[in-house]
Amino acid sequence: MLKANKILAAASLFFVLFYSCKKETTTTAPPVFLGDNDNLLMGNPGNAMADTTDYDNYLMIKTYYTLSYSRTRGIPNWVSWHTQNTDLGNVSRQEDFREDNSLPQSWYHVTDISYSYSGFERGHNCPSADRTATIEANSSTFFMTNIIPQAPYNNEFTWMNMENYARTLIDAGDELYTIMGSYGMGGTGSDGTKTTIDNGHVTVPSNIWKVIVVLPLNTNDLSRVNNNTRVISVIIPNINTGLSSDWKTYRTSVDAIEAAAGLDLLSNISTAIQQVIEARVDNQ
Repeated sequence: MLKANKILAAASLFFVLFYSCKKETTTTAPPVFLGDNDNLLMGNPGNAMADTTDYDNYLMIKTYYTLSYSRTRGIPNWVSWHTQNTDLGNVSRQEDFREDNSLPQSWYHVTDISYSYSGFERGHNCPSADRTATIEANSSTFFMTNIIPQAPYNNEFTWMNMENYARTLIDAGDELYTIMGSYGMGGTGSDGTKTTIDNGHVTVPSNIWKVIVVLPLNTNDLSRVNNNTRVISVIIPNINTGLSSDWKTYRTSVDAIEAAAGLDLLSNISTAIQQVIEARVDNQ
């Protein structure tokens, strides 16, 4: 009986540690997929599942972000994550780009050198700078399953300017639910236009998109989304020249992204509210 009680206690402790949310102001553990700060709180675009037979929509739940991976394309379809002030610290950029060994062993694993001499940079979906509280958190963003081939100017100027702006919202007291993805085939890097790199193993997307749901830092996040909630959405061509450094030039609606990418975004929000906030183009 004593041994059985010890096993039960250990199992209970594991459950609490594994499913507890990261928001320090929350006192009770939320449901696994619907709690505050869960990376999929706003919805699972495309209903990705951890099913290796669906190799173009393979769900990968990680501690610091969640993604749908395409084995055919060698890049994520989308990556979803939550950011608040406790995610931002002073940890330096780890730069440890590496293959993701949590992918099925039989699948092709994109490596740190797969993008070498391609004319495209290793562009983060969940940014390194959104995960600077710990070394582990920052290092997690360098798995190649979080990376896409991104045109250098797009990555270093337009996209980075948007990422930096998003963090100013956190500094001002907001928390963000972000989904980033890409679609299409064929981008223009510093070495011209390409449809694939790494001997065809990695698709170069033609367009990159992002959706940010902005909420004042608090609890009960999903219930606080309403018709007035700010949602920032962009679609930016994956090109190296002729691109504005002002990310606001590329603002669009969630509806437009859904139509282009073939996804259902923010699906956990009530349909009535979705109809309002997904049709609106941010102008703040």
